[in-house]
Amino acid sequence: MDIYQHFRKEEQPFIDQVLSWKEQVELTFQVKLTDFLDPREQQIVEMLIGSNNEELKLYKNGGGTEAERKRIVIAPFYEEMSDHLFQLTLLEATYQHKFITLEHRDVMGAFMSLGVKRKKLGDIVVGDGIIQIVLAEEIASYITMNLTSIKNANVTFEEKPLAYLKQENEKWVESEKTVSSLRLDAVLKEIYHVSRKDAASFIQKLQVKVNYKVVEDSKFQLQEGDLISLRGKGRSKLTEIKGLSKKDKVRITIAILK
Repeated sequence: MDIYQHFRKEEQPFIDQVLSWKEQVELTFQVKLTDFLDPREQQIVEMLIGSNNEELKLYKNGGGTEAERKRIVIAPFYEEMSDHLFQLTLLEATYQHKFITLEHRDVMGAFMSLGVKRKKLGDIVVGDGIIQIVLAEEIASYITMNLTSIKNANVTFEEKPLAYLKQENEKWVESEKTVSSLRLDAVLKEIYHVSRKDAASFIQKLQVKVNYKVVEDSKFQLQEGDLISLRGKGRSKLTEIKGLSKKDKVRITIAILK
């Protein structure tokens, strides 16, 4: 059976990578630690290696129970797990929030300007004068030495215990919708209450992401579990595809992040 048929074409390179990780652990009996993976990538790893695998075990950690981006350890079934295997570091800095406004994208931009790859960064928390970032421990000292300003704020990052990580409790509100098809523009129209024309325009302007990647095609077919984001209008999920209505419309359940 062709394993690729269960996934999108653009996901094939990552699938090949996961299969190579699996083979590496099976042949060498050595633990494999991944970089930070987004939720869709985590899902693919779980689908390919599986929770019922008798030879290998998967463990995930992003620094906190509510972490979105996580590193995965692929290990032989007998390997004893400990948190140090994930090689996570929490850095924290403060800023004068009464005078300076910082957002997630400001912090992300500052990291990117240092040449840091996104896959080395976990979740970022910004607010109330505090910046926290979970990252791979091998780049922690580089960040503390070189990231000294963000936007108009001077910052000094210090290492903190992971227990200090602030948890962002996300609230998702579900509702049922009926759409003409599972095309991206059709689903955007219903979720965000915009016209089909405006939905297509947002896509063309590269303002729409599916599973953290920009999608440029209005005809892009969504699947169950897809995470959607529209710049300036927030994030949503296609949580369930419930089948066709009597009028051949597609009944779906969506969730919007409040």
